[in-house]
Amino acid sequence: MSDKNTLIFFDIPSKIGAWSPNTWKTRYSLNHKGIPYKTIWVEYPDIEKTLKDYSIAAYTTQPDGRTPLYTLPAIYDPVTSTGLTESFVIAKYLDEKYPDKPILVPKGTEVLQKAHINATRAKIEPIWQFMLPKTNWNLNERSEAYFRRTREEMEGQTMEEMYPKGEKRKEEWKKLEEGLGQVDKWYGKEDVLVMGGEGNNACFADFAFAGYAIWIRILFGKESEEWKNVSGWQDGRWGKMIQALEKYE
Repeated sequence: MSDKNTLIFFDIPSKIGAWSPNTWKTRYSLNHKGIPYKTIWVEYPDIEKTLKDYSIAAYTTQPDGRTPLYTLPAIYDPVTSTGLTESFVIAKYLDEKYPDKPILVPKGTEVLQKAHINATRAKIEPIWQFMLPKTNWNLNERSEAYFRRTREEMEGQTMEEMYPKGEKRKEEWKKLEEGLGQVDKWYGKEDVLVMGGEGNNACFADFAFAGYAIWIRILFGKESEEWKNVSGWQDGRWGKMIQALEKYE
């Protein structure tokens, strides 16, 4: 495939490389399908202009319900002149355009995969108070200022106030473990992937969950106590899952 026909993937940079749980869903998806792509790194304040430059429509709106909200991940496929945002929409497009590559959303699984993704997200709610500040502190300067302003407005507190300390930290971290314990019960005893089997059997729902797990690993660090906790919880299920998907990083 010539360079001008190479698919473009838009991601958000940081001081420590690719980090976003949302863009990781698409990065994993592209790597799993083995589709050649190039990454264009876009700082937060530049996302709207960049997507408009490629005629990529916003997928959702601001809280007012009217103003378009431009978000990443996004892709632009020069072969079909198609630009899309939102990781599930992107996954379905990749399956449609590249059916000879591993399928992310097999026929008949869309509703189940979406249900799994939404249910999982609800169980890991305690993660945000840890990860939003950790994200903020690792962003490049322009993105950091934007992220801090928008998230602090939404949350009604500073990043430093949001990040749990002391006893509260222990309690909230325990809640995360308990939430993941409930997700753990949805899997077969020997399975680390939603549809069972090894990494080759991965589907989009696996990458959606792995996006959150790898977010923790990247921002806290591989050798951190926090990643050792998460990767070891539930008999090491989440560590084994990330290991099974490692070849798609």
